[in-house]
Amino acid sequence: MKKSLLAALTANTTVGGQAVIEGVMMRAKNRLAIAVRKADGSIVVELRPWFSLTNAAILKKPFLRGFPVLLETLVNGIKALNFSAMQASEGEEGESEISSWHLVVTMIVALGVALGLFVVVPHFFSVVMQWLGVSGDVESLSFNAWDGVFKMLIFVGYIAAISFVPDIRRVFQYHGAEHKVIWAYEGGKPLSVDSARTYSRLHPRCGTSFLLFVLAVSIALYTALVPYMLTFYKPSIFIMKHLYIVSAKLIFMAPISCIAYEIIRFAGKFNTNVLCRMLCWPGLALQMMTTKEPDDSQLEVAMAALKCAVSEEGCS
Repeated sequence: MKKSLLAALTANTTVGGQAVIEGVMMRAKNRLAIAVRKADGSIVVELRPWFSLTNAAILKKPFLRGFPVLLETLVNGIKALNFSAMQASEGEEGESEISSWHLVVTMIVALGVALGLFVVVPHFFSVVMQWLGVSGDVESLSFNAWDGVFKMLIFVGYIAAISFVPDIRRVFQYHGAEHKVIWAYEGGKPLSVDSARTYSRLHPRCGTSFLLFVLAVSIALYTALVPYMLTFYKPSIFIMKHLYIVSAKLIFMAPISCIAYEIIRFAGKFNTNVLCRMLCWPGLALQMMTTKEPDDSQLEVAMAALKCAVSEEGCS
């Protein structure tokens, strides 16, 4: 596993992907391929350009690129999910893919739910702990410690809960298939189901690790910045003080995502460093929940997406 981890972090041609409904999306450089198993058992594959928000030079700079990369990944992911849903369900006649307007609304709702669940809710759970007398005020270390505990509990609890939904479990199986075929590709093995089957379903560059880093960085920064903010302005009304802090936390999520992105890149670049390799392990542990062992038919779909994404000739 140690050699495999180093191989993944040092791969010259990096590919990435995402599980979708009854399929997998794979990205290689500036394009992506979506492969979906249709209801009749056939596999449909579509090649598309990667929608990018980082074409401007300034948005490619370290500590500025993380948030745009997160948004563009969300855009491409939502489009891939919509395509897979249509193909897997044999979309009705006249049904079309999501429009630009619907895409914007979907993104806003998705970001709003995520921020509410992992920023707002943990904060006010910590307020309850303050009322119970087991936490200090909002600027105290104990308050931010509780905030961090609730963040992680909600995150892990959410993943554990949805893993019991049959449809989500299949998505997690395709997630595992995605990782296995990427391992085979990065290991220089033949692009076949037989070669991919033997690899681990865990991968150090998974987006799950990025989310975990975002949560970890937010806990550290909030602990340091909240007391500092209150030295400049501290509302005397209890509810206003907490609304002020929560609003600041929401704004800070953009730079936090940028910092988390740079940590992941750093861990990959300096992979021979013991500390950097250690940074990968919490994400791998969490993937025990977000991936499941795929069957050969799911590996076949993931392999079709990968072959299309990396082939110079495109999808055959």
